[in-house]
Amino acid sequence: MLARDDQIPLKHTPLHELHVALGAKMVPFAGYEMPVQYAAGVLKEHLHTREKAGLFDVSHMGQILLRAHSGAPEDAALALERLVPQDILGIAKGRQRYAQFTNKDGGILDDLMVANFGDHLFLVVNAACKEADAAHLQSELSDVTVEPLPNRALLALQGPKAEAVLARLCADAPSMRFMDSGPRPLAGFDCFVSRSGYTGEDGFEISVSAEQAEQLAKLLLEDADVLPIGLGARDSLRLEAGLCLFGHDIDITTTPVEAALEWSVQKSRRAGGVRVGGFLGAEKILAQFADGAPRRRVGLKPQGRAPVREGAPLFADDASLEQIGTVTSGGFGPTLSAPVAMGYVPTALAANGTRLFAQLRGQRLPLTVAPMPFVPNTYKR
Repeated sequence: MLARDDQIPLKHTPLHELHVALGAKMVPFAGYEMPVQYAAGVLKEHLHTREKAGLFDVSHMGQILLRAHSGAPEDAALALERLVPQDILGIAKGRQRYAQFTNKDGGILDDLMVANFGDHLFLVVNAACKEADAAHLQSELSDVTVEPLPNRALLALQGPKAEAVLARLCADAPSMRFMDSGPRPLAGFDCFVSRSGYTGEDGFEISVSAEQAEQLAKLLLEDADVLPIGLGARDSLRLEAGLCLFGHDIDITTTPVEAALEWSVQKSRRAGGVRVGGFLGAEKILAQFADGAPRRRVGLKPQGRAPVREGAPLFADDASLEQIGTVTSGGFGPTLSAPVAMGYVPTALAANGTRLFAQLRGQRLPLTVAPMPFVPNTYKR
């Protein structure tokens, strides 16, 4: 299969043959041929993950090790803090933190997870950005070694049964809490395991060598509570959880403050903090912390059952010709049995309960600004 835009052959993850054997419908995504759904279909896959456990192939994402030339782990953390607004030095060994690469204008180049593995940092970045992210790290940080890990796969086991399933293969699983991360043996394989995910459900992400990925996936799928889950349900699950998708809800035109990601920027990096600023785009981002941003990402609940999709224009009333915002993600929420969406609106119209309108097939559909997540998360804290 070829990519639709430039006719470059699509890459395959280490689980490609397993997806085909399981009857997956394969589609192009971020330069890879990926499963969008299996025989059960998106709706059943979504609900199964909420009720039991779903297994996702996220091997297309980038995995990168970061080591300080000095050998001191704190030096790697301080170096990375020049590129992200988060407190990396404060990540305890065996823990991880959500972060964003920002540019000099305060825009988001990518979002990522950063784990402290003791003598080095372990980064997981988005598939479409992984080469650019590695180049960005190498060009901006001369005091660290950047080591991409192209020969590792990444699996995500998500849902309320995930702990019990993984406990059969990893004795440490039940003792882990949300955002714990580090090397752990799993069924005799040397893995990196984190208690995190992209669905709002409790669960784990497992980095394993490419050669062992299919064997590990089959072991997990032997459990009756586990189904393989495709990109379709992955997207509807993260939308219900109010989680951003890079290239859609966040990009170089959005700052962390505009994206409602202030919670991810610790006090140590803000005004009055012990290491305030010092990252790309700090002037604009810190000014928005102080004075507010002109627009904000919000949750949206459309009236009725018709989904409002990405790109739909938003208006303040049912007659105005002045567009005030845009939907960035939208679809039907199977858990809620109702449509949900996210988008950007002027800060003055971002309060929960504000009534807005989306343009849908030539008509104005009313919707309401709503708190996120739409479905409460179940992380084990």
